[in-house]
Amino acid sequence: MKLKTIKKGIHPAEFKNYTEHKPLERLPLPAEVFIPLHQHIGAPCKPVVEKGQSVKTGELIGIKTGFISSQIHASISGTIKTIETLPHPLGMNSLMIQIVSDGKDEWIALPNKNLEWESLTSDKIIEMIEAAGIVGLGGAAFPSYVKLMPPKGKSIDTFILNGCECEPYLTADHRMMLDQTDAVVLGTRILMKALGVQQAVIGIESNKPDAITKMIAAFKPYSNITVIPLTVKYPQGAEKMLIKAAINRTVPTGGLPLDVGVVVNNVGTAIAVAAAVTQKKPLIERVVTVTGDGIREPKNVIARIGTTFKDVINFCGGLTDDTVKVIMGGPMMGLTQPTLQVPVIKATSGIVCLKDNQPLASKEYPCIQCGKCIESCPMNLMPTRLARFSKIENWQRTAELGILNCIECGCCAYVCPAKIPLVQWIKIGKLRVSELQERQKATAAKESK
Repeated sequence: MKLKTIKKGIHPAEFKNYTEHKPLERLPLPAEVFIPLHQHIGAPCKPVVEKGQSVKTGELIGIKTGFISSQIHASISGTIKTIETLPHPLGMNSLMIQIVSDGKDEWIALPNKNLEWESLTSDKIIEMIEAAGIVGLGGAAFPSYVKLMPPKGKSIDTFILNGCECEPYLTADHRMMLDQTDAVVLGTRILMKALGVQQAVIGIESNKPDAITKMIAAFKPYSNITVIPLTVKYPQGAEKMLIKAAINRTVPTGGLPLDVGVVVNNVGTAIAVAAAVTQKKPLIERVVTVTGDGIREPKNVIARIGTTFKDVINFCGGLTDDTVKVIMGGPMMGLTQPTLQVPVIKATSGIVCLKDNQPLASKEYPCIQCGKCIESCPMNLMPTRLARFSKIENWQRTAELGILNCIECGCCAYVCPAKIPLVQWIKIGKLRVSELQERQKATAAKESK
């Protein structure tokens, strides 16, 4: 049977062999953590603790300040040492809470036994997910409870669990499906109840045959949940791409999955939901793939939020002497880190360590009008034109060409023979167009008064 997939996209080398057969290992309790108050899409949190205060693992330390925001919890027990601005792995400085461990890992009070989640209402489940500070763990870090509350007039009929993990090197989702299978199943069922849907599908790329086999067996008792093997292609894990590949629904330009009756969540998110709803555990740890030819012992680890990259890398044997680049996330959409003192955050799916086996920067040449970027773009955009108009600051034209629909997957830059930094120029353009549109909205609102 021919496997489903998207029409466009690319096939970068996978490099998953470093860790795809490495079971999950739990990182030792760190001596200290640095927990950013902004590690999700939306408004940053406000600290509710003070310097010198003692906290327990799982205790609320930052409250959300807007509807699109997410609670932050202590990932270890100990004492608040500082609350100050420090380097963030997303390339900025951000307010962080530093906790020095007391070595006890003393948790807040949790139920003695698993809660009977099937008796809970949808609203109660969503409330518990919100309280636990759960966000999308595939990399986007969008607050999960918001996804589960579609606006009036938007009906959801299908839930999609994302097990694609199409980024090169990353294997965290793969290992979670193998090593935490029961939690994946439980989280999926809970999310379906929260949404009130009777149908779910699980998209898994065919380079994970063991995960496909295990998921099919695990979901066999549930006839309304289907595992769909997919052809390996990047960026099929992007939710709009996955929706098209798995159930052949097209999210409209400028639209969201809920516009076609779908909600998508990552397998890691499902596991976090299972813990939050049945055990009242907040999100204080995540699975991170530590990999590449620049790490001595590639592994898939379970790390506490706020653990420094340095501590994680040391647990994996340290960097090789000729390592020159450390990336948070995968090489296609990840961010190069200038220091290893940055912390693991909720969006840290991987730490990729690379040697200098190719130049870090290639010389840029003039566009040769080959059209390869257009051929590969999964959003059917014209990347070279978007980059060109961004470069000359023609924001109106970039907006007209649909720059805000770009998912920043990097396919265009990957295939460009001229080595034009297309994604960087498009990111700048997206930022400026968004700012311009916000100013226009504010002016219109002011004039209407």
